Amino acid sequence: MTEGIRKILDVKEVVKLSRIKQNGPAFHIYPGAVHTRLSHSLGVYYLGREMMLSLSRKGSGLPFTERGLMSFLSACLLHDIGHFPYAHSLKELSVREHEEIARTLISATPELYAAIQRAGAVPEMTGAIIDTEVPADDEETLFYRSVLSGTLDPDKLDYLSRDAFFAGIPYGRQDTSYIISSISYCHGRIAISQDAISLVEQVLFSKYMMYRNLYWHKGVRGATAMIKKAVISALRDKVITLDDLYLRDDDSFKALCLSKMDYEPFSLVEAVENGAIEERKAWKPYDKNGQMEKRAGKIEERWRTEHEIFSRLSPLYPELREYETIIDIPEPISFETDINILMPDGSIQKPAEDEMLFSRAGDIFSRSLRKVALYLPSYVNVRDAERVFLEVANG
Repeated sequence: MTEGIRKILDVKEVVKLSRIKQNGPAFHIYPGAVHTRLSHSLGVYYLGREMMLSLSRKGSGLPFTERGLMSFLSACLLHDIGHFPYAHSLKELSVREHEEIARTLISATPELYAAIQRAGAVPEMTGAIIDTEVPADDEETLFYRSVLSGTLDPDKLDYLSRDAFFAGIPYGRQDTSYIISSISYCHGRIAISQDAISLVEQVLFSKYMMYRNLYWHKGVRGATAMIKKAVISALRDKVITLDDLYLRDDDSFKALCLSKMDYEPFSLVEAVENGAIEERKAWKPYDKNGQMEKRAGKIEERWRTEHEIFSRLSPLYPELREYETIIDIPEPISFETDINILMPDGSIQKPAEDEMLFSRAGDIFSRSLRKVALYLPSYVNVRDAERVFLEVANG
């Protein structure tokens, strides 16, 4: 790191990332998964820098300027500063994407803005690389965007390997050195050599396996759903506002909830902290045309379906609280395969449909992962839960 880039790490908005766990409550299932957003951001910076060095060694005609490169490296380091605490537990509640929040922080925080400038970067360009919704037409910014948010981006390459390492599961590890050595700059985009197509498949299959075994593990989903339920209930009842959630770390979010423990749904957050995670009692494959998916698809409206399930279970379980009845519907995920292939004659092609597994299997894998699930306290009988769940799901 240059001294200027290192100084960015001293800004409090960046230091905050050291107090946000990368995988949120997943450490209750995988005790080693206590690494932070800051360690991930440093990894993205490192891999982004290695990518630029690799490209620079290979040829001329690159749209690099020194200020542009420093803006890209700053974007790698700062891409997650707009993230909510508890990983993705609160993401679904936001009306603003974390990329937009990051760009706003860069422009509105004098200390951060000045630190980026001192690093030799352009704060506005840094923000535009992170937030792809901002209009941009210069070749350099568009190229850096495609690197930071592409099929083989440094973000994905780092979090898959890092999460797998700290969780102690083998599925996400990537040969990042070989991947980086296989990329080239072609027509404003990253391209890989023809003999490296298997690398793309490996990355995408690793993503699938990590969702299956870590990110969407039923215990992790249960803990995440409990936190969401507590917060969405508090928002609906005007106990807190969305502004109360912005720019918090894990500790300050917990302090917010614990300061309002007279509001019963916040006991769900306390339960997660103590490892008392509700159990998945019933589930069904996600069906975009399903009645439950249509009625409970929006998290703000999910409570009506949860109330219907609670009203059918409460005569059997008088001790059950309404806020303990939780439906979990994972957000859609994609297995993007938008990559350019550099052919031996120097031409650029897209992968043929029969050449790369994920051009056909990505949708199947995505559908196999998404499950609409009902979480309840351990004392609720599975048969009772399944019966009521299916009754409500079938209308």
